[in-house]
Amino acid sequence: MASRREGIKVNNEQPKTAESIMKNVDNISDTIKEISDKLVNNYCKSLDVEMDIIRLELRENNSLTDDTLEKHILELANILYFTGSAQEDLGIKEDTCKAIRQEVYSKAREQATGKTVADKTAQAELISQAETMTLAIYSRAYKKVKLRMDAGYEMLNSLKKVMNKRITEMELSNSRYINHSESEE
Repeated sequence: MASRREGIKVNNEQPKTAESIMKNVDNISDTIKEISDKLVNNYCKSLDVEMDIIRLELRENNSLTDDTLEKHILELANILYFTGSAQEDLGIKEDTCKAIRQEVYSKAREQATGKTVADKTAQAELISQAETMTLAIYSRAYKKVKLRMDAGYEMLNSLKKVMNKRITEMELSNSRYINHSESEE
């Protein structure tokens, strides 16, 4: 009885292996990640610094003083304002890149020499590959900035909750003191 594998055709014409393809993907994605990370770091530098400071202070002290808490709330709100503006600038670049890529693709498809629609599409995609990769960089950078901003807002809300808890505890303590003082009279 014949094996099931005997009927499978193996492409011996291409020496590519999954490993070589994966290495190529790793090289290209590493380049995209590196460029994207530079953009993100440029847009999120002050947010990253503030989040690092908060993390270090929490590690060292296990809690923050009221003054430090107030400072971080104000600082984080201010930084998030400017980071949000920078994120929108990044979004504009992404939209512009998308339009440029579409223009290059459309012109390439129009001038393609292929006989079929699939041939013309393949040629246009190949010609607009650099623009597609640039769009991927801006798209990833935008998403990363958004993730960091979301984390920044989570931290801001957490700091506010801690501050509100302290205020409530202080008010409760003051009311107990006042009630205790009145009962002694």
